[in-house]
Amino acid sequence: MLAAFWVYVLISETTGKRYVGQTDDLERRVAEHNDPAHNPRKFTTRNSGPWVLIHSESFPTRALAMQREKWLKSGVGREWLDRSVGRAGPPRAD
Repeated sequence: MLAAFWVYVLISETTGKRYVGQTDDLERRVAEHNDPAHNPRKFTTRNSGPWVLIHSESFPTRALAMQREKWLKSGVGREWLDRSVGRAGPPRAD
């Protein structure tokens, strides 16, 4: 399947916060999240980065990607992410 749309999960290396989004250009979108000049009011600009891609899924349509994004942001979806890619939270000291 040739991926046209992506659902992705980022985590802040500074705060451990998690972000879920969808896009048609994954590489560009991750770069935008790490660019403080892109939009200073966005979640990933207001919260410290750098933001690292920890999970992504491809979908043939934007509608399917948006449906999955919405599910990952739900209580059940957050629980699945906690089990699958790790719980969001502050980084632990070495």
